[in-house]
Amino acid sequence: MKPGLRAAGIVLLLTGAVTGAYVTGRVTAQRALVTPDEINTVEVAQKAIQAVVRVDVRLRKDKLQPGDDPVDTGTGFFYKQNLIVTNYHVIQDQESVSVTLYNGRRVPARIEGVDPGIDIAILRVTGATAPRTLAFGRSAGLIPGQKLITIGTPLKIQNYVGVGNFSVVVGARDVPRPDQLGQEVGQYLATTANIQQGSSGGPVLDSRGTVVGVADANAAPNVFVPGVIGIAIPGDLVRQSLDDLEKIGIPQRGTLGVTLADLDTLDPALRQLAGLSSSEGALVDEVPAGTAGARAGLRGSLRNSRGQLLAPLGDIIVAVDGQRVRDSYDVARLVAAKRPGQTVTLRLWRGKKPVDVKVTLLKRTLQ
Repeated sequence: MKPGLRAAGIVLLLTGAVTGAYVTGRVTAQRALVTPDEINTVEVAQKAIQAVVRVDVRLRKDKLQPGDDPVDTGTGFFYKQNLIVTNYHVIQDQESVSVTLYNGRRVPARIEGVDPGIDIAILRVTGATAPRTLAFGRSAGLIPGQKLITIGTPLKIQNYVGVGNFSVVVGARDVPRPDQLGQEVGQYLATTANIQQGSSGGPVLDSRGTVVGVADANAAPNVFVPGVIGIAIPGDLVRQSLDDLEKIGIPQRGTLGVTLADLDTLDPALRQLAGLSSSEGALVDEVPAGTAGARAGLRGSLRNSRGQLLAPLGDIIVAVDGQRVRDSYDVARLVAAKRPGQTVTLRLWRGKKPVDVKVTLLKRTLQ
């Protein structure tokens, strides 16, 4: 189809929709919106779409390969008059950022705050204010089968509306990420609503029009098959992060402040010397002074001049608050579910015997 004809066809379709009717062949539907669910979807989308923006990121030259498009595209949405939520992975390699409003107006933006731990970033726009802002709902109250609506820029198609259902809460371990971001996301939302390349950072809305998640990725059986399962960051977690970033400048999820190493990466002989029969757990490697781990008396490991671990090993974390851990990833996620001032109980393997240690988590500070 020629471009001009295609455009004319789109205009005709839109004209029919506006007048409350559409034409397909010889059949004319006088009432386009038939069911209450259709009416709800349209009402939510028409309002929310005004708050959603296309995020265009000009990439740094050191991140480009020959033939790469120098501009990457994602999505974001206004949650305050001049502040926009998007994914950190959308803007992490930026040289400059701009956003395009739903009506086509383009304005510059700058990074206001970042939270790589849950893959969230805040943009501040200049020269424009939000045509509309979106409020957060409660992601913890979602019920499997509940309707969800996504709005974003998949494949650079702006103002794209998708509809699906909330399916299930899925553990972060079941959503492997090659980018090493989101290490402090305990659980994701899985949905049938459309989330594709370019949708990242867009809102996932319930039938009230409140944000219950932020589009983050999709799941596919392999890299050759388009993902059909949408993956979103829970809105409750995002809202908490935004509050921390605005008030403190850094997220305030729990952290031990120590560096960890996975047991399955160690020489089996070292594990045997430590009296371990399993490769599950996380070795405490370095314990910087002043951290929550140091104040609780966690013992780090020794290394020689070549960086090789020496026996005896430091503490080995095998459980957090009674939940067994497989590796350092489990430890980070379980501790991140706490807030500063709260206490976490670590089951350690120390000196060939189990020891319980309570750690009071500290407030994170800007470095």
